[in-house]
Amino acid sequence: MRKTERFPVQGSNALWQLYQTIPFWKVFWNTLIILIARYVPFLSMKRWLYRTCLRMEIGEQTAVALMATMDVLYPEKIRIGKNTIIGYNTTILTHEYLIHEYRLGDVVIGDHVMIGANSTILPGVTIGDHAMVGAGSVVTKDVPPHALVAGNPARIIRERVTEGK
Repeated sequence: MRKTERFPVQGSNALWQLYQTIPFWKVFWNTLIILIARYVPFLSMKRWLYRTCLRMEIGEQTAVALMATMDVLYPEKIRIGKNTIIGYNTTILTHEYLIHEYRLGDVVIGDHVMIGANSTILPGVTIGDHAMVGAGSVVTKDVPPHALVAGNPARIIRERVTEGK
């Protein structure tokens, strides 16, 4: 089970009530910064945008590839360790808006993690240090340290994977 906090809504679906749960201008600002960061080719500038403008925690030497998308509504709930690679076109979500509720959860990605291209990380997930996520994976639950996961949903392929082997 992912670590998310649930908020029930009454009446129309939760997404229809979006601006009752989060200010419009915060969403506008976050969207603008995320769109700029998706195309910035300089890793240090991209990391600066995420840290300064979106209040995300991102470690030193972490590389977020071109077209990666951070959560537009609650990017401040994303923490990424040092020397980690977030692959091309990866999406990291910290919210889920459903029919009768919305859910929020922190996403914590450890140190020395490699996330393959086109992966999706769902809210409330923790990915341990030195873990690897295969390209195109959908991470729906926690990934232990040193594990290799892949698939939709992501499943453990190997544990105790060491670098260079």
